[in-house]
Amino acid sequence: MSSTTNVPDVVGVYGGGRMGAGIAHAFLLAGSQVRVVEATPDSVVAARDRVASSIAKAAERATDFLDAEAVLARLHVTTEAAELGEAGLVVEAVPEDVALKRTVLGIVDQAAPDADLATNTSSLSVDELASALGTPERLVGLHFFNPVPASTLVEVVVGPRTAPDLGERAAGWVAGLGKTAITVTDSPGFASSRLGVAIALEAMRMLEEGVASAEDIDTAMTLGYKHPTGPLRTTDIVGLDVRLAIAEHLAREVGQRFEPPAVLRDKVAAGQLGRKSGQGFYRW
Repeated sequence: MSSTTNVPDVVGVYGGGRMGAGIAHAFLLAGSQVRVVEATPDSVVAARDRVASSIAKAAERATDFLDAEAVLARLHVTTEAAELGEAGLVVEAVPEDVALKRTVLGIVDQAAPDADLATNTSSLSVDELASALGTPERLVGLHFFNPVPASTLVEVVVGPRTAPDLGERAAGWVAGLGKTAITVTDSPGFASSRLGVAIALEAMRMLEEGVASAEDIDTAMTLGYKHPTGPLRTTDIVGLDVRLAIAEHLAREVGQRFEPPAVLRDKVAAGQLGRKSGQGFYRW
């Protein structure tokens, strides 16, 4: 463990996109050495730049001195999964695709046979993903929220085959990152995605029915219920394509109450994916 916090000395992150870079950021600030694995040399450079930019912003905001250069000296980005061999924990952080995640977890299983493994998923079955492993009890879900550096919540998702002490250790890692853990069982959408998507889908139906504008629906939740961001603006931030995929998954697993509204399907088909495309329920 790190000498200052309850996190492993060496942490691997497979996938250096927005979420993976944020997870790397969190463990770097907690004192870990972090090894990020990416697919190509170009994506290695992009992932390193993503983390460096994030750490630089944290240094600018820090009330106490934060030596960004020293923090980044503990970061290594590579295309070689074999470099995860010394990690005490490896977090898989590739996109929400079952086949892709299972492939990556199989690679990590071979590269880091002694590490604890975690999947950063917002809705997929941890037990289904664990089937890719020779020892499925090694896998726990760690659902980080976007943006990871600013978020304070992490869902620890315990599958039916997850070792009981692994769930406890995972909650300890979250505390070591200065965040709050909630522990949930491996069920569709867990707690946060299921509730968040349910509210967002109803907001979309209200918009379709002309109940109120997107702005006024969001204001009802920010001022009336003290949500920091309304459900439609949050959908823009998360990505309409991401929300659509989760809603379709929940509709299959939980029931038709999660069937995506036409407005969501239409916007995704038109390429209006939210903040990342410049247009969603709002113009960015």
